[in-house]
Amino acid sequence: MTIHLLRRIAAAALLLCAALPACAQQAGAAAPIAVQMYTLRNIESLEERVRIVHGAGVRAVETVGTQDVSASELKQLLDRYSIRPIAAHVALSELRRDLDGAADFHAAIGNTVLVVPWLEEADRPADAEGWRALGAELGGYAARLAARGMRLAYHNHDFELAEFDGRTALDLIFEGAGPALLLELDLAWVARADRDPVALLEQYQGRVFAVHAKDNAAPGEGAEEWGFAALGQGVLDWEAILPAAARAGTQWYIIEHDHPLDPAAVVATGAAYLGERLAAGEGL
Repeated sequence: MTIHLLRRIAAAALLLCAALPACAQQAGAAAPIAVQMYTLRNIESLEERVRIVHGAGVRAVETVGTQDVSASELKQLLDRYSIRPIAAHVALSELRRDLDGAADFHAAIGNTVLVVPWLEEADRPADAEGWRALGAELGGYAARLAARGMRLAYHNHDFELAEFDGRTALDLIFEGAGPALLLELDLAWVARADRDPVALLEQYQGRVFAVHAKDNAAPGEGAEEWGFAALGQGVLDWEAILPAAARAGTQWYIIEHDHPLDPAAVVATGAAYLGERLAAGEGL
């Protein structure tokens, strides 16, 4: 029996469990668990992606922008599966071009949190002052969104944990932004930058809107999945991370995988893993 067949059998079992009321509760229907839709981007149909989230017992998503549909189409689809949008990744270029338009779209689908997900290389400052200036820019956008009852967060990768004059770029962003900007801490990328996720959660306590709950494979493994792993099947220490995330005030645990071979299995595995631990009080 091949490893791929074993994975599919395991995924089917998890999806069957999620279809049952008791298991769906455990998998995350009532827990603060969401799915980042980027994980499912290679599933051709948007409705099938939403159906996978629902089948895993999860009732919240973080969208990738507009998901290439109108606000009314997206709202109808999410409503059909009783799924709420709790955040959206919105490119910095989009905020610069039309922040009000982005806010209008997401207000129409019921989402109140926009997240800057990535910086193109051209947008990454070369020095400490540049990172502070970027933070000030983001703080200005956060203030404009706050006036509309919305919030702005920043999502890290590894490059924001490089140091400039003894401070990480992430520190400088938040120094420049002021208190309105929130953090969506990607735990796998923190670890890839050779930083301790628990230490970062403690440092940013009270500012963490959400964590991207994803795992790194052991060194030398998972090359076909860019070195990432399904939640709980990698090397991150979740027994330490989840209590630290709770202490940091984390509101949402968002399942993500950058390059899954089997996206549905990754979502189902992550939902079951998180649901069991959050139900036991590890991250609440």
